[in-house]
Amino acid sequence: MNRSLILASVTSLALAGCMQGVSDRELIGGAAGAAGGALLASAFDADSGWTVVSALAGAAAGTLVARNTARNQCAYSNGDGTYRTVPC
Repeated sequence: MNRSLILASVTSLALAGCMQGVSDRELIGGAAGAAGGALLASAFDADSGWTVVSALAGAAAGTLVARNTARNQCAYSNGDGTYRTVPC
């Protein structure tokens, strides 16, 4: 089962590079993040509740990374807990 999850994660990440549209990137990024979160939760033998939470957090992070990649924006820490975004 873990091998198929790893294969699905790698495949979805590979497909993310082929997509052109912003919404497609966000969709693939969210799917890859969700798969990564679920994979990480299963690696730590988390129960089903934590697996769902990890998958949702991964999906949110994957979507944000894809959105920032499409807009060519990078976030940098100011050192005081705040961030600034500038072109990469």
